[in-house]
Amino acid sequence: MNPPSQLKTLADLMVQANHYAEFCLRNSGSLPPTLFLIGTAGPLMLLPESLTNERDKDNFATAARLLCIAHNATACVMALEAWLKTTAPGEPLDLTEPPSEAMDRQEVVVLMGEDRSDQRHQFLSIIRSDNGKFFGLNEASIATPDNLTGRFAHILPPKVPDQDTQAIAQTMLKVAGIKTVRLGQPSRRR
Repeated sequence: MNPPSQLKTLADLMVQANHYAEFCLRNSGSLPPTLFLIGTAGPLMLLPESLTNERDKDNFATAARLLCIAHNATACVMALEAWLKTTAPGEPLDLTEPPSEAMDRQEVVVLMGEDRSDQRHQFLSIIRSDNGKFFGLNEASIATPDNLTGRFAHILPPKVPDQDTQAIAQTMLKVAGIKTVRLGQPSRRR
């Protein structure tokens, strides 16, 4: 799959995130949570510095939300690797068992996209060879939920931020040392 030639819509971002997920899995075997957004500075990508514990994950989610505010994002996609646990229709889901510990778990890439009028979710099954190496992605054979929850969901602010709020978010990102990558240009962090 080739990346889109331009990033202007949520659909473009979903294709870009899918392409990036496959690239990461093929080259490193894993996909860290990654934010893609279209904002006033054009298309940007945010990668975590570190994700060694729950606090790092919370900090990354907060930085992603601040970035969307700071750049008045019109669309964003959070791409991440996850374990998925499902049940048969009519069966209750055992919420006491973490998906990572379930016997029938699936390793998936989750793409959570949103713009001001729509939310799109895509689950891609990760296919690995017998030796554990990444082989490819397939559309997961599950019903896509209407709404996803969790620390990496609902990244785009519900209302368009005013200029003062954008300036505060920009300052907070600068103080925190958050660096982004501009998409569509040679890879350099800013």
